[in-house]
Amino acid sequence: MSAATAPTWDPAQYLRHAGHRARPFADLLARVPDLPGEHPRIADLGCGPGNVTALLARRWPTARITGYDNSAEMLDQAHVEHEGPTPGGGRLDFAHADVRTWTPREPYDLIISNATLQWVPGHVERFADWVRGLRPGGTFAFQVPGNFDAPSHGLMRDLAHRHGLTDTLRHEDAVLTPRDYLATLADLDCTADVWETTYIHLLTGDDPVLDWVKGTGLRPVLTALADTPEQREAFLRDYRAALREAYPPGAHGTPFPFRRIFAVARKEA
Repeated sequence: MSAATAPTWDPAQYLRHAGHRARPFADLLARVPDLPGEHPRIADLGCGPGNVTALLARRWPTARITGYDNSAEMLDQAHVEHEGPTPGGGRLDFAHADVRTWTPREPYDLIISNATLQWVPGHVERFADWVRGLRPGGTFAFQVPGNFDAPSHGLMRDLAHRHGLTDTLRHEDAVLTPRDYLATLADLDCTADVWETTYIHLLTGDDPVLDWVKGTGLRPVLTALADTPEQREAFLRDYRAALREAYPPGAHGTPFPFRRIFAVARKEA
């Protein structure tokens, strides 16, 4: 994303749906194999407020783990809530980095990324550097949203165009197909496991889909309109009405289908 459209982040808004957002990371983590060495070195690219990075310390309590992000707001939350030694003798730290340019400066046993790479145009071009930075037998794993053709995003793009914000949002090609990710990772001599899952999140409260996207996909629009509150409210009014029609509530809440793409690639030992 360009500097003009780089979103500002609100950790509190993001964490309002923390349980739903963390589930794909837990499902990804369950497929990551054991790591080489007794004290693994792990990088979490796009760690956000650190709540899922902390899950890595539970899986590998002796590991030295660094969460990287380019949002000062997210890193401030991560430093306060999660940084420090782990019960198993490891360490959890957080540092500023731009995923678009981050390159391993030491060997890693695991490089992992949760719902971040969709923000990085051409992210597959970084895979070779990251795989090269793994120790033999190490793993590169990630998950990305695969729902850019869903009503939540299609309606957002249509309204952004009407409000003169056409170049603010990501488009349908923000991520690759599972088949293309598999081919890319296989070309890097990795043993790759790639799959997709559609979660049906049952959301509660008023306008819960709007509340969800305010924490993630809508951030570029909210950032772009931060200095024009009347236009911001007009956008939200139109978008809220469209989402209510696209995602009507049921007897027990509002079903919100969300497709995600996962990959776990192991470097040959």
